[in-house]
Amino acid sequence: MAAMATARRRPRRGSKGPNSDLSRILTDCTRRGDAAAAMAAFDAAVSDSDAPRLAAHQYNQLLHLLATADSSSFPSPAAAARRVFSHMLQVGAAPSEATITSLARVIASDAADEAFQLVATMREKYGLAPRLRSYSPVLAAFRRAGDAGKAYAIEAHMAASGVSPEEPELAALLDVSSRAGDADKVYEYLHKLRQAVDSVSEETAEVVEAWFRSEKAAMAGMPEWNASQVKQAIVANGGGCHRLGWLGTGPWTVQRVRVEADGDCGGCGCQLASVDIDMEETRMFADSVAGLALERETKSNFSQFQDWLEANKEYEAIVDSANIALYQQNFAEGGFSLTQLDAVITELRARYSGKWPLVILHNKRISKLMENSSNRHLIENWRANGALYTSPSGSNDDWYWLYAAIRLNCLLVTNDEMRDHIFELLGSSFFPKWKQRHRVKYTFNKGKAVLMMPSPYSSEIQESELGSWHVPLEEKSGDERIRIWLCILRTGKEPDKAPAVNGIVQEVPPTEASNGVQQRLLENKAESAAGKRKDRD
Repeated sequence: MAAMATARRRPRRGSKGPNSDLSRILTDCTRRGDAAAAMAAFDAAVSDSDAPRLAAHQYNQLLHLLATADSSSFPSPAAAARRVFSHMLQVGAAPSEATITSLARVIASDAADEAFQLVATMREKYGLAPRLRSYSPVLAAFRRAGDAGKAYAIEAHMAASGVSPEEPELAALLDVSSRAGDADKVYEYLHKLRQAVDSVSEETAEVVEAWFRSEKAAMAGMPEWNASQVKQAIVANGGGCHRLGWLGTGPWTVQRVRVEADGDCGGCGCQLASVDIDMEETRMFADSVAGLALERETKSNFSQFQDWLEANKEYEAIVDSANIALYQQNFAEGGFSLTQLDAVITELRARYSGKWPLVILHNKRISKLMENSSNRHLIENWRANGALYTSPSGSNDDWYWLYAAIRLNCLLVTNDEMRDHIFELLGSSFFPKWKQRHRVKYTFNKGKAVLMMPSPYSSEIQESELGSWHVPLEEKSGDERIRIWLCILRTGKEPDKAPAVNGIVQEVPPTEASNGVQQRLLENKAESAAGKRKDRD
């Protein structure tokens, strides 16, 4: 019995299996980056007719090594990769997406068209879905070759495959279209970059600068435009862009600047926008929330609230009543503090010329609160002024105040980070941006509410109604006071005001300027930005 038990034991880790010697060699070669030794081991393994067939992961490991091989020490990685892949197909080993991606990567440098065909046909031939990493090396090859048409074809195939480009790919498309002098494509990719990232890397910034310094950029644009149409487009897009094309004519001036605390550009002096989701996105977001609420709430109750809200659209702010009234009330005498709620309401009315916010309270909560005379006075006052909506029994207040804030496109006063299951159900790309622009956090100081309003401007690429551009660069510290921006406007256009003292004008090549800017920003880091913060009103 002991012998049988021993026979059934699995081999210990490290014991020899099929091609274990080859696996060990490939792993060692990968660690050392020795493609020549790895190919020698491969050739020895496949020439031995008695050797077991290679596993798919061994082919992948070898292709990955060839894709990262130093051409100076291994001069023909593409030919070797083709040979490895051909053998893989001959023996019937199934390629994976990683196989095709590694093969495309290694041959893209000298045969970009062939690499593109590999990626473009991987679904048809092998049933494999290409990923972003599948396209990136091929796009990079067309960028190096300056072949704009084929780079555009890569992007079109990505879109057809449901793959979205990220900053490196968009920078490549910007660069190749810029060098081709294709102003319309540059404009298109600038807006795609705007949608994809909040800020850009130094490499991307230099691509943007190169375009705006080019003769083609100076030639692109319309000398006259409909100012009213541009303003309407900016409003429809949520602020920050109009997407109607290049405005103005003539060469551009590119500056590297800081932005003041109130959103004034340190270069041209214009006020940067506080960018929201656009009108269509707002409608879709509100409909999404309503749809989920109607599935989970008593349908007639929430429908009644929707009808009531349509008839009462004048509110500037919605308050998350339970969140405010229970704030820091986890002590013995703590409870549902209407005093705190009233302090927030008072502060909001002071900011909005006496206008009342919308207070949503559950009817069971109100019934209990009305037993106290001081509470009863506050509730009756809110009700008399049209500031109170009572949610019915069995309802979840979260659906009501969230829907109201989105539908009315107004502020929402809450410290709730909105991360629980209700908000996970939304699954919307709109939600983080909407929250950033609409949520007002609060605290209390000696009984007085202190509201922390959204930033007066958004740190993202912006296109103004006069045709200028502002592009934020990455700032790893997260300190907006030292973030560098590209301020780009037509040369000779008078700025709104003289450049601020801490504005940093770049008149030297980008890389050199970047070093100088960083040094001066570090020297001035302790300085406070000029200007008063502008509260939303």
